[in-house]
Order: sequence, then C-alpha cells, then structure tokens
Amino acid sequence: MCGIAGWVSFQRNLASEQEAVDAMTETMACRGPDDRGTWIEGPAALGHRRLAIIDLPGGRQPMSYETPDGPVAMVYSGEAYNFTELRKELATRGHRFTTDSDTEVVLHGYLEWGEAIAERLNGMYAFAIWDSREHKLVMIRDRMGIKPFYYYPTDDGVLFGSEPKAILANPLARREVGLSGLRELFAFVKTPGNAVWEGMREVEPGTVVTVGKGGIRTHVYWKLETAPHPDGQEESVAHVRTLLDDIVRRQLVADVPRCTLLSGGLDSSAMTALAAQQLGAVGETVRSFAVDFVGQTENFVADELRGTPDTPFVHDVARDSGTEHQDIVLNSGELADPEVRAKMIRARDMPAGFGDMDASLYLLFKAIRQHSTVALSGESADEVFGGYKQFFDPAAQQADTFPWLVKVAEHFGSDDSILTETTTKALDLPGYVQDSYAEAVSGVQRLEGESDFEFRMRKICHLHLTRFVRILLDRKDRASMAVGLEVRVPFCDHRLVEYVYNAPWSLKSFDGREKSLLREATADVLPRSVYDRVKSPYPSTQDPQYAVALQNNVKDILAKPSHPVFDLVSRERLEQAAKVDTPQITQASRRGLERALDLALWMDMYAPAITLA
Repeated sequence: MCGIAGWVSFQRNLASEQEAVDAMTETMACRGPDDRGTWIEGPAALGHRRLAIIDLPGGRQPMSYETPDGPVAMVYSGEAYNFTELRKELATRGHRFTTDSDTEVVLHGYLEWGEAIAERLNGMYAFAIWDSREHKLVMIRDRMGIKPFYYYPTDDGVLFGSEPKAILANPLARREVGLSGLRELFAFVKTPGNAVWEGMREVEPGTVVTVGKGGIRTHVYWKLETAPHPDGQEESVAHVRTLLDDIVRRQLVADVPRCTLLSGGLDSSAMTALAAQQLGAVGETVRSFAVDFVGQTENFVADELRGTPDTPFVHDVARDSGTEHQDIVLNSGELADPEVRAKMIRARDMPAGFGDMDASLYLLFKAIRQHSTVALSGESADEVFGGYKQFFDPAAQQADTFPWLVKVAEHFGSDDSILTETTTKALDLPGYVQDSYAEAVSGVQRLEGESDFEFRMRKICHLHLTRFVRILLDRKDRASMAVGLEVRVPFCDHRLVEYVYNAPWSLKSFDGREKSLLREATADVLPRSVYDRVKSPYPSTQDPQYAVALQNNVKDILAKPSHPVFDLVSRERLEQAAKVDTPQITQASRRGLERALDLALWMDMYAPAITLA
C-alpha cells in the first residue's frame, strides 16, 4: 500500500520542477512511511511514498522498464491478489522479473496487454503509468473504488494523486469549493467522479483514464451488470463459501504482521473465523482488534439502530476462533480531542461528518498500527449481502430516493439544524438528491421476467454497491492510511460482488433475515450468539461527557465571531445547540455540533475559497 502523485505537462520539461514534485509526493508520507522516490523525464513526473507489504527490499518505486522505444514508468498503490498467477503467465510469454513484488508484475502486465491489464487484476489498486512510447499517461482504478485516485486537468496536461492534498500541493491547483462540492459534503450521497474541489475529478471505479496531447479520454472496463442467477439456495450458499475461502486466503498474503478488525457482527466475525481457520491449519494465530468505549458495555442503552453492545460478541468470536485479541478502549476526551478531529479532516481533505465514529476509527487504527501493518475488515458485506435495516423497511423499499436517506435525519440529525437559511436555500439539497438518485438508477438493468418487487430490490442493492459503499470505503482508506495501516476488504472482491448482486432478493433473504447467504455460508465457524445476532452498525459512544466536550469546543468557535465558518453556519443556531442541556443531547442532536467543528477546522487548515453561486 502506498501513496502516489504526479504531473504531466506536454509543453514543458519537468526536470526543473523537482521541488514541486517533491512537495506533492511528501503529502503522501502518511500513506507510505517506509520509502520515497521520484522519477522525472521530459513532460512526466511521478512521485511515490511506500508502505512496504510484499517483497520489502525489492518493491521500490517509481518502477520503470526500458523498452527499445523509450521508458515505461509506473507508480502503484494497492495490492494485486492474483499477482502470482499473472507472474507465471507472463513468464511463459518471455517476461523476466528481478523482484518478487506485485508492482513489477503489474508493470510487465501493462507491457504485455496495455490498458487491458486492468481486466486481469484481482485486488485493490490505483496506479499511473507514463508510456513514453506513445507519449501518454494511463491511470487505472480498481473495480469497487477501494483505493482513492484523483486528477486535475491543466492547460497542458494533468496533476494526479492518491488524495486531493497531493494535487493541492501544486501551485497550479486552486483551493476552491463550489456548490457541487458543498452539496456532496452535506447530501450524504456519493456522485461518481465528484472530488468536492473545483476542477478536480476522481478516477471513477472500474475506469481507465488516458491523458495524451489530444486530451483526456475514459474507458469503463468494469461495472455491475445484470445477469441470470443459475443456482438454487444450497448451491448459492456453497459457492459463496468457496469464494470466501479463496478470497481470505489471497488477502492473508503479506510479508508483514497481519490482523483482523472484529466488531462481533456477522461480517467481521465470519471473516475473522475463516482467517483463523486457514492460519490455524499452518500453525499460525490470528490477531484481532476491536474498538470499545469506557463503560459502554456496562451502561449500554439499546436504541432502534443498536440493540446490543459489541464487546460480548467480540469475545465470543475471539474465544471460539482462538485469536490473540485486544480491545482498544477509548474515552470521551480522546474522541472529542480537536487534534484527533484535525487528523481525520487532514486525512480526508474535507469535513467528513461522521463525528465520534470518525475519531474512534482513527484511534483504533493508530493503536493497531503499533502491532500490525495489514488488517482485514468486514466492510461492504452489508452492501453486498443486504444487511442494513433499510433493505427491510417498506418505506425505504418504496421511496424514490436513496434508501439510506429515508431515516437518516431521524437517526443522525440534519445539517439544516445549523446552516444559515441562505446556505440551505443555495444548496437545495432535496433537488440535488433527487437528480442524483434519478441518474443513479437510470442505468440499472432489469432481468427478463423480473418482478416489480425484485427489480426494486435490485435497484436498492445497486445503489448501495455503487454509491453508499464508496462513502465508507473512502472513510476506511483515509483513516487507515493516515497512520500507515493497510486495510483489506475481502467482501469487495468483484467475483463475490457480481455473484451475490445477481442472486434474487428472495434468495438473499431466504430465512427472512439480513445477509442470509453469508450467515449460512459461514455457520460452521460462527458462535451461535453471532449467528443469531441482529445487525448493529459501527459503534458510537453513549457517554454524555462526549457531548459536554463538543459543546465546550463549539464555544471556542463562537468566541471568534469573524470566523469564516459563519458564512455557512448560523451563529444563532450554533449558540442554541451549545446551550442544550447535556441529558437532552442525543446522537442526532450531536450532529450539528460535530459538523460545525469539522467545517471550522477544515477552513482553518485549507482556507478554501467557497462560492454559493
């Protein structure tokens, strides 16, 4: 896992821009603390920061290959889990390797197959190749968008990087955020390609972007396609298990210490149990980590979202699977620490909006990094198998909007509670969400003979896999890479995604519960308590002292009446939120306080020029 950056300028020799290239590259130091390198030749400059995972001495980058017609150079972030098979195939075609790294395999794969290398990769990746033979830059991102990748067209080329901060470090990039970017921040939707910053774009998942003298072109090499599902219940359960065994086996490969993220839910428990089973067969023990809060289990209060605390289920799995387990227990002071909030905003280059769940994720990863360099996560199983409450809520099933938005204000509060009326009117979030929804479902293909209900559920699954999951994957990547931890997501393997997506909803919920296929496919390795547990989202602290700390932090902002945050946030509404009696502050009412704090810190750190026109 690494951080990449680069610059292509067809009208100049970038050898004189070493300082700017270095500045772009160094913003990626958190993603790659082990090594750094740059490569500049003529109009192309590539920068790389390395987190060494496979072939520690041999995988240095940028990596280049001299052809008779000129060099081909690459910077690569991620992991290709099938690199061993690809290496063997390439060797039969005459390629010779000097390292054991997957990076070299991907580079030679490009030399053999060109841009079509993307279709042969299984993994999570974002990489850029400068091909001097054709005077072009090729940028490729993985199918599910696990690894981030951004680019910024210029008058004579392009800037690119794993994160916006790499691009913003170049003087050619403007720090501007307009209406479309602000709407993305507040609407809780993810529009493919939107990067929040004006002029900046994402390399969309499953896409190749090629930059040449004639301009920029894109090619989609993968997307979710509708296809008949040939298998019945028994065959589907068996096939899911076969896929999971293969996926976990591939994603356990590393030359550094590994672990699993264990929440006690079905997803992470199944993944941890499978990893423990596989490693146990060769005499190894899985390390597992879970996040918890001081006093949370003893004082837990059930609500509509979370019916049970995580810790008892976590310990059941750790005991049954024999993991070497550690709880990372956090207090409210740590969660509300402005420095931790600033770390997450810096990691994401935007005011993220997940409050204490962002802070706890960052602190969890920071603690894990002291012991492991690679962690396997259960992220995305809910999107793949149908785990969220909205999948079963008739109101969400029938709503002509993103299903997770149907009750988002009820559960998490509304940003309108703190924004000025001018801001709210300019954003027109209802209109934006409606347009975005219409675009998102317009391309969902209906299977011949599919019932109205099954087609509606297909749309809901498609929305979660192409919009919602990308919000969570981005959050997971940024929080982990901010501390140099590589988090792998087995449930995002495209083979599993394709197979389960096309299983009818009646099969995905054959026992009337969420994630029926996953539950049955892993029943033999799960404790009964976890097998029977109802879905519970990522935990959030219930400690009232967290709200007290938020109110105190907000008072610091209110003491600065000229702060630019008040161009968006209503000072009067924020003052009212800061006065509410702590016992009355729910998770929903905390959202406004957290949002204001995020926005203020982001403005202090990035000084963005914001336009509401």
